Amino acid sequence: MLTRKQIELLEFIQKRMARDGISPSFDEMKVALDLRSKSGIHRLVTALEERGFIRRLPHRARALEIVRLPETLMQAGRDAEDSQFTPQLIEGSRSDPQPPPRGAMPVRVDAVELPVMGRIAAGVPIEAISEVSHHIAVPGSMLTSRENHYALEVKGDSMINAGINDGDVVVIREQDSAHTGDIVVALVEGHEATLKYYRRKGAMIALEAANPAYETRILPEDKVKVQGRLVGLIRSY
Repeated sequence: MLTRKQIELLEFIQKRMARDGISPSFDEMKVALDLRSKSGIHRLVTALEERGFIRRLPHRARALEIVRLPETLMQAGRDAEDSQFTPQLIEGSRSDPQPPPRGAMPVRVDAVELPVMGRIAAGVPIEAISEVSHHIAVPGSMLTSRENHYALEVKGDSMINAGINDGDVVVIREQDSAHTGDIVVALVEGHEATLKYYRRKGAMIALEAANPAYETRILPEDKVKVQGRLVGLIRSY
């Protein structure tokens, strides 16, 4: 037997995975179940795992797999399908469905949870951000490795012609070097962070916008420190 909260959590996870392809974060579970802390969610997830209803996939953030559902949720799903089903008579020949290919495996969406380190200026540089504001899930295929990545929310429109809009979230691979033409997070004079094209000109570094309304900044190389390179972008509509 499952408790009411365990059933609520299992139902919430099932619906979110059906909608998004990935399980919700513990913060989202906490809000959905109106709990005060994530420790309660940890206990519920552990209980569901011990009872064989869910399974945690190792070495992956936000990777839960539903193994089975209690009869109450399965019946609720069947009732919902029956209430929406309207039988139709289709004339013509009937072809039997083809069986799935031998060895076919269910598709899983692999997601990695990254820290959002605050906002990055795509315009006039802002003060460097070093504190985590929240976390966001990104597809694992977007990352070159499982480590050394973080995300930033874009503020401004200086990179708009590169397809980066105000409010977008950019995924950054942490590194201290870049090639000419890379879009990088640059720390200017130790305290201002900005998102720009990186171009080296001898001993000088040009930080170039993707919007003609902004001037290119050319600085001595010792005044610019690369903090990461753009590897992906997430946009909400």
